[in-house]
Amino acid sequence: MKMRPEAERRAQSGFTLVEVLVALLIIAIALTTVTVTMGRMLTNANLMRDRTYASWIAQNRIAQMRAEGTVPELGRTNGDVEFAGGEWDWEAVVSETGIERLLRIDVTVSHAGDDNAIRTVTGFIGDPTPPGIANNLWTRGVRDRDTAPPGETN
Repeated sequence: MKMRPEAERRAQSGFTLVEVLVALLIIAIALTTVTVTMGRMLTNANLMRDRTYASWIAQNRIAQMRAEGTVPELGRTNGDVEFAGGEWDWEAVVSETGIERLLRIDVTVSHAGDDNAIRTVTGFIGDPTPPGIANNLWTRGVRDRDTAPPGETN
């Protein structure tokens, strides 16, 4: 049985229900992927912002300690600061470096009330031996050690 030309045109002019459902499924998968990716990007952007702010806070704390003009005491100090519309906690640990009159400062920053550190920045403070003198002292120590009798060190 042969279809009339009008009926034949009507049968070929639209999409079947299966084709429409497949197209909708593909669009749904693509939109889900885009949504998940955007969520991850926002999370990463917030994390990078917080790390940047924490780094600035730590660097500011080290600069404040240097600007005080006094040698800080060895040990831990902590405090809080409001920065960029948020509350932050910091902890500074001052320790010896093994170089006379030079101290190491490690400042760790976290969100207020959170024990998870976001960023730790290290700085140095003090009045170390002037350049050149330290090299001379070290070189002299190496020379003395190399020329000392076996078993003896200076």
